Amino acid sequence: MASQNSYKLRCSIPGHEMDVRGLATAAFPEGAFVSVSRDRTGRIWVPNSRGFTEMHCMSGHSNFVSCVCFIAPNDTYPRGLIATGGNDNNICVFTLDNPQPLYTLKGHKNTVCTLSSGKFGTLLSGSWDTTAKVWLNEKCMMTLQGHSAAVWAVVILPEQGLMLSGSADKTIKLWKAGRCENTYTGHEDCVRGLAVLNNLEFFSCSNDGSIRRWLVTGECVHVYYEHTNYIYSMAVFPNSEDFVSTGEDRTLRIWRKGECAQTIRLPAQSVWCCCILPNGDIAVGASDGIIRVFTEAEDRIASAEDIQAFEDELSKTTIDPKTGDLGDIKVEELPGREHLDEPGNRDGQTRLIKDGDKVEAYQWSVSDGRWMKIGDVVGGSNQQTSKSVVYEGKEYDYVFTIDINEGGPSMKLPYNVTEDPWLTAHNFLQKNDLSPMFLDQVANFIIENTKGHVVGPAQQEGGDPFTGGNRYVPGSLGNNTGFGADPFTGAGRYIPGSDSIPNSSAPGGVADPFTGEPYTTFHNCNFDIFNHIITCYILPKLKELNAGAPQEHKLSEELLESIDQLLVSVCASNSEPAPTLQQINLLWKATHWPEDIVFPVLDILRLAVRHPQVNKTLCGDAEGVQLCNHLLSLMRPEGRPANQMLALRTLCNCFSGRHGRALLMSQRETVLLQAADLASVCNKNIHIALATLVLNYAACFHSQPDLEAKAQCLSVASRALETVQDKEAVFRLLVALGTTVSSDQTARDLARSLGVNSQISKYSSVSDPSKVAECCQLVLKELM
Repeated sequence: MASQNSYKLRCSIPGHEMDVRGLATAAFPEGAFVSVSRDRTGRIWVPNSRGFTEMHCMSGHSNFVSCVCFIAPNDTYPRGLIATGGNDNNICVFTLDNPQPLYTLKGHKNTVCTLSSGKFGTLLSGSWDTTAKVWLNEKCMMTLQGHSAAVWAVVILPEQGLMLSGSADKTIKLWKAGRCENTYTGHEDCVRGLAVLNNLEFFSCSNDGSIRRWLVTGECVHVYYEHTNYIYSMAVFPNSEDFVSTGEDRTLRIWRKGECAQTIRLPAQSVWCCCILPNGDIAVGASDGIIRVFTEAEDRIASAEDIQAFEDELSKTTIDPKTGDLGDIKVEELPGREHLDEPGNRDGQTRLIKDGDKVEAYQWSVSDGRWMKIGDVVGGSNQQTSKSVVYEGKEYDYVFTIDINEGGPSMKLPYNVTEDPWLTAHNFLQKNDLSPMFLDQVANFIIENTKGHVVGPAQQEGGDPFTGGNRYVPGSLGNNTGFGADPFTGAGRYIPGSDSIPNSSAPGGVADPFTGEPYTTFHNCNFDIFNHIITCYILPKLKELNAGAPQEHKLSEELLESIDQLLVSVCASNSEPAPTLQQINLLWKATHWPEDIVFPVLDILRLAVRHPQVNKTLCGDAEGVQLCNHLLSLMRPEGRPANQMLALRTLCNCFSGRHGRALLMSQRETVLLQAADLASVCNKNIHIALATLVLNYAACFHSQPDLEAKAQCLSVASRALETVQDKEAVFRLLVALGTTVSSDQTARDLARSLGVNSQISKYSSVSDPSKVAECCQLVLKELM
């Protein structure tokens, strides 16, 4: 560093609407840097005379943006590229002059939470799916597998071919040419950040509150302690051994010659990220959505008014003793304000004083030679009940401390009694990347602790969420006494999939994954009832739609009769006579009708694939890949719900034959990846079919040591549980989770690292139906 001056505020940069989770310097324009946020955007900031100006706002992710890195300039992109990773499992790559992605990298099965770039455009990514991936020229070149929990940090070393990954499994791994060459142990909790010192050394930081300095050969040569809570990020000054770090104790710390030389406390609970700008200034991003830049250059220090405003904001924050930042507090033993007349011993030293009924916290500033107020200390209970509590610069009636993630940091939930508790809970969950399934739990917590009231009437069931009226509900026969009106003609209709009673012989409609039938299919349990549906509804609807079909798709009377015979034969109790190849080929041709009229054909297809002959013909060899691709095309999120549901049910029924199982095993990654997107569709029958598909895959891999497959099953089930509400779908997803982790320690560790325990715990008390709670408790027992 150019000098040994203390760092002071240069500027505060508002702009993001939620937490700033990542920062990175850019090569162009000079002095620029990039930020990413939970508000789903990235922003490029360029310096001006007073601070920084937003050059443009980048969009492209469909969920929170977790990390960012800069890819060095090359002949094709002389200004370099920006890569961002998100909660949508994707990596978006941008040029510096376009707010839309140049391209998107897909391959991770869970949140991309860390990125690092190297020579020749190499990009290294880490994800909650426990893997790191190496990308080059828009392609994934290799997947680094070996960690048993989320990969929170990655970095590419200067020596070509060497890469590091840090994980929630508490280890760091060194990779060369895709192989793990060394594993470093020593941290006692998740490894959250990595930073390169030189060719032979690197730093790591962890949730255990320590920073470690390592030799590439494996030795830990030094451990640094000063932070009092989780450490989230660090950065090394160029051509120096000095570095900076940030964490959950609200601080930015500057380290010189192995010692913490300066501590800067911020008015935000979590200081998520930091980067060092080319001129030596330090940018930090925090949970209040503000980027703050600190400088040691006198000519760049903020005005006295801005510095005073920053200190005022800091002094109004509240500090909870439960975070451990201030150690054990015995209020009755605290000194009064006269204690501030004595100077501190070191920069960043904290001192508590009692002022009447209040406890105030102060921090010693060596550069200013004074004690600076850093906040009011609230009581040790789970809530602050005094009026006008200031949190992140705003006044609230309550500031709760919420502990949802087992082993994770406490989170602050500010609330005013005039607010809707449900909306407050929703915003809190979004801000903290928490599952929407906690909504009831958090809202009820607010109501109970503030004696508030539920706002608004409960939503009625059965209505169309878009129009408010009655709607076409695929597969709803089991819940209705009549067939209802045809959504196309207004006349009586059949409901696609309405005969479906999945394996009704099994408890709760699903086979026990531990002791019972391994696969779940959708089929009719009463031939007489089903024959009535065929005769009165499916075939008449098929003929009606055929009459209006385009000429090139229209079927002759003879062909319709052939389909009739096929349908009867595949669903007959004795399966005789067997379907002919001509009938099967005709059915396949009919599935390519236009999407607005194809649903009755799909209803026949999903029943037909259960027959051994149809299963063999349609699912074998090249025909199977065509079938799979066609069904996936019907499952697009923007497609028709009836088609989506019937395509999913067809895939589920394919498991009933060995050819179908082999097909779906070979296409597992693509099928589950696309099926998972349907969790966001507001349709309970689609959710049940999706859950059944995941369950069938889980049963396939139950006794196999395929961690990648089990990781995808866990990821899809966990993702679906964030949006699925129907209890039958929830039950099947719980069964899928239990089947995946049963008798597999690695899968259990993976599930824990994904936070499955806390995600499903709310179902342990569901009383109707009781099978949901019983299954949930069994899964939780497996994960203990």
